[in-house]
Amino acid sequence: MAKPYYGGQAVIEGVMMKGPKHWSLAVRAPAGNIVEVDEKSNSIGDRWPILRKPLLRGIVVLIETLILGVKTIAISANLSLGESSEEQITSKEMVITLGLALILVVGLFMILPIYFTRAVDPSRYNHLLFALIEGTFRIALFVGYIAVISRLKDIQRVFQYHGAEHKTIHTYEAGEELTPANAAKYSTLHVRCGTAFMLIVMVVAIFTFAFLPVNNVLLRLFGKILLLPIVAGIAYEVTRLAAKYEKSMLMKILMAPGLWLQKLTTKEPDEPQLEVAIYALKRVLVAEGVLEEAQELQTGTQSTLVSLESP
Repeated sequence: MAKPYYGGQAVIEGVMMKGPKHWSLAVRAPAGNIVEVDEKSNSIGDRWPILRKPLLRGIVVLIETLILGVKTIAISANLSLGESSEEQITSKEMVITLGLALILVVGLFMILPIYFTRAVDPSRYNHLLFALIEGTFRIALFVGYIAVISRLKDIQRVFQYHGAEHKTIHTYEAGEELTPANAAKYSTLHVRCGTAFMLIVMVVAIFTFAFLPVNNVLLRLFGKILLLPIVAGIAYEVTRLAAKYEKSMLMKILMAPGLWLQKLTTKEPDEPQLEVAIYALKRVLVAEGVLEEAQELQTGTQSTLVSLESP
């Protein structure tokens, strides 16, 4: 049986780590202690085995990852403020924020590239060439957007935790003891990173969107939305192949752009940030039965367990 993959996501002042059956969120509270939230994962793929088949599983993973990502970011935002803070983020504020973010994503990465490409005079090009030019604009906008936000102080903190997440996963996959000293020596870049996945999505989209009309913006946009799950499914399978054969020269060449892009989305973490990432992974490994609880507690850092259940 293949060894399961563990991965995670940087959040506000913390890291979320996920295994096949559980996830754990660890956040550095204002007092300096680590506040943690643990939950069992409930995947729709467990109830419908057909959704674990190639292509379909990528769609499921993408949707569930987005939902879990939004959930843990919201939790981490409040935990990082501290229990006594009067600035807790409400559900309404989170919904408004997500709505604005969705509008930004659709406008910046799905609609704007169409107009950029049409400005080049699409009558001279076939559909594939139109999709290629549009895809190039989309990737350029994506890289530029990341480059701009990476200069923000708060985002740099998140990117440091992103680096801590990758270093921790590298340490675990190398079979080494999960300590800040061991994790510090590893790279902040990882082949299964979401940043690399997004780049793969954009490349796959170039060929998938080549069949869509080029003269009607609304039809093209609607077609993109319908085809997005297929694009995500293909990109997920490519990512799995990259993880399986990451030592091959061909795969290293193909995945190099995604790793280069991670130089923008990851930063070198400090020791306290590595402690948070390690603690989150250890909590998951204990829940999955991979690690003894006594080992998980060997962090030297005070922690607090937070329940998500209503009082």
